[in-house]
Amino acid sequence: MTGSFIHPALIMVIGALLLPFIRGPLRKPYLILIPILTFGAVLSNNTLTGNFAPFQFMDWTLEFGRVDKLSSIFASIMALMALIGTLYGMHVKKSGEHVAAWFYVAGSLGTIYAGDYITVFFFWEMMAFGSVFLIWFRKGPNSLKVGYRYLIIHTIGGVVLLAGIMLRYQAVGDIEFSLLDVRNPQLYTWLIMIGFALNAAVVPLHSWLPDAYSEASFNGAVFMCAFTTKTAVYTLARSCAGMDILVLLGVIMALYGVIYAVMENDIRKLLAWSIVSQVGYMIAGIGIGTELAINGASAHAVVHILYKSLLFMGTGSVLYMTGKTKFTELGGLYKKMPLTFFFTIIGCMSISAAPFFAAYVSKGMIIGAGYETHLNWASWLLMFGATGTFMYNGLKLPYFLFFGKNNCSEETWEKAADPTWNMLSAMAIGAFLCIFVGSSPGLLYSMLPYPVHYSPFSAYHLAETLQLMGFAALAFFMFKKYLEPVDRQVLDIDWLYRKAGLFFVWIAVNPLQWFDTMWSKVYRVVGIGTLMETSKFWSWFDWNVIDGVIDGFARSVRVLGGRMRVLQTGQIQYSLYAAALFAACTMIAYALFQLA
Repeated sequence: MTGSFIHPALIMVIGALLLPFIRGPLRKPYLILIPILTFGAVLSNNTLTGNFAPFQFMDWTLEFGRVDKLSSIFASIMALMALIGTLYGMHVKKSGEHVAAWFYVAGSLGTIYAGDYITVFFFWEMMAFGSVFLIWFRKGPNSLKVGYRYLIIHTIGGVVLLAGIMLRYQAVGDIEFSLLDVRNPQLYTWLIMIGFALNAAVVPLHSWLPDAYSEASFNGAVFMCAFTTKTAVYTLARSCAGMDILVLLGVIMALYGVIYAVMENDIRKLLAWSIVSQVGYMIAGIGIGTELAINGASAHAVVHILYKSLLFMGTGSVLYMTGKTKFTELGGLYKKMPLTFFFTIIGCMSISAAPFFAAYVSKGMIIGAGYETHLNWASWLLMFGATGTFMYNGLKLPYFLFFGKNNCSEETWEKAADPTWNMLSAMAIGAFLCIFVGSSPGLLYSMLPYPVHYSPFSAYHLAETLQLMGFAALAFFMFKKYLEPVDRQVLDIDWLYRKAGLFFVWIAVNPLQWFDTMWSKVYRVVGIGTLMETSKFWSWFDWNVIDGVIDGFARSVRVLGGRMRVLQTGQIQYSLYAAALFAACTMIAYALFQLA
């Protein structure tokens, strides 16, 4: 079908650039108008099929508008989420926060519509640099540190992705963003997959997510929970569908996120760990790679954005009104925040895949696809993970936050109340959509990439779901005293990263620096003949590697406002990321050498 393609990312970018000049009574209508126009552009594009908006750049034709059913369904939910998220934070007075959020959305929509890897990479980096400000704008005690870490990690992922893109161009000779040869993967296949997987928070590349999402501003987290990981799911579905390793990684994610969410004391970090778990289902579905599995992964991405944003809006309302996010500082809030409690419960039932709520119509598709392809072990473990999801999200979160022991201080209790009308309106829309999609999935199924031959409301599926939920509820109330929130630090895989990073810095500061000093002394004494060429290399290595690493690390410490010993004993340490960035740059150098 032919027609006019309107790029929604362009609307968001222009809208963001003009926003600081819109003041007075026109500001709030303008904040709603731009997302509405963006959503309208996406709906208009959904009637098209093919490649649009080509742009000639050097020897390449960049395609900014590749439209098919896979891109259309992801673009539709992203644009809808931009509208809901903007409504939720409409009362925020900082123009910069809205600008950052809209550039973030533009990066996601640009990636989804991209038909080539160069365009993908451009919008991919726009997402990272737009979203980091949503962390910094909170201006909490750890916001600078966490945002800095978030930016470094995503920069590393972007460098790895770029290395894969260049190696693929050398091997294939084109930049088309299409399905890779996952049955015979080359080095570039792995690099591209890893670059996308980092944004999907695939274990063990996940540690950035719980810290970043829990540290973002109350409305910034609503955007962040919807866009980064689900855009990564889209890119993996587009390029790596059927890659066997993703099944294993997805199952690990589904279970790993459950374990850490059960232990978590911070309500928003619990939801962040839940993202790791729920995205695991999507990654497993992409790894299975059948039509049913890809449909399931796409549908689960859509409903995940709906219920997860609703949950982050509910917990964000608690943060906005009370300033607290820990179970051990909250409790009993159903009396003070009844509407927030009601909407949050709908989100809890939706993520738990309760019948007639959002995830019920998608999660079973992925599990069923596993059985169809005889991956029974994966489906059984994903079902076990679903039981855990109901335990921590359907029971622990609402029980200890809204019921349970009241741990609120007198000041917190006095401040607790339902939030502003626009926040409640956004939650109401999200809650309605969770129930609508869960009860009438026909519209969602009609938008999926492949024809759907799946009925979620069979007697078997209903009975199976109710049995799993009943088992989880019994286990929760039997072991409730062991699930009581405790304010503690829980070590994650990045503890190994930090220790490895400290060792890397020790190598740079001690043996390499000692050798540099000794070489300088020898050169001053000998300084002739055979040492000349060697000295030139060592001079470059000294300046770019030794002094560069040490100076860069020192600058990081100064930016973070801490001292070396603080980073060695604190919760977050950055030495690993200096080492990883150095390793990623080495990959780029290798790719350039191969191209030459």
